Amino acid sequence: MIQWFICLFLSLSTIQSHAYENSNPHDVQVSVSSEDGHFKILASYEVPIDICTAYTFITDYEGAKYVPGIIESKVISRTRNRVRVQRLIREQILFFPIEMKSLIEYTEFPNKLITFNQISGDNKQYQGSWRLSETRDKTLFRYEAIFEPNSLIPYLVIEYFIRNSVRGRFEFMAQRAAQTKFPEILACN
Repeated sequence: MIQWFICLFLSLSTIQSHAYENSNPHDVQVSVSSEDGHFKILASYEVPIDICTAYTFITDYEGAKYVPGIIESKVISRTRNRVRVQRLIREQILFFPIEMKSLIEYTEFPNKLITFNQISGDNKQYQGSWRLSETRDKTLFRYEAIFEPNSLIPYLVIEYFIRNSVRGRFEFMAQRAAQTKFPEILACN
């Protein structure tokens, strides 16, 4: 009888583990911490694409409109490896509708790193980076950002929203990266 329970337990554990793996096929990892009025967001995911395609995906600034909440994403200027992007974000945080505008400057280091910094906008601070690295037959996307809101909405409400929505956004991005087909990429720099 005890052997039957052990077999049942092991079978259920395997099923549960397999179900979790299937629900997170891109190994999406997200961490959100808050301190002194700002949030630190760390996220990563793996997608079975080469690093050139990953870089093309992550630097498709105008294509970022597919991410939930981003209403507009328009390249304003491009000088050497610096790109300025105007963004408009609309969200509903519980009963509070919010709209945020920002001008973000991205600095590109092809196929490795993209750093970003809010030049102007509705947040006190937004800066961070995307790092890309190849692992086996996949590309690992690593995101790190510091975000400090400038809002009349209570801090605890914003924190609740961020903690409960950010993972879904990265899962969506990972899925989108895996499914997006780009025209022939010229060369991997």
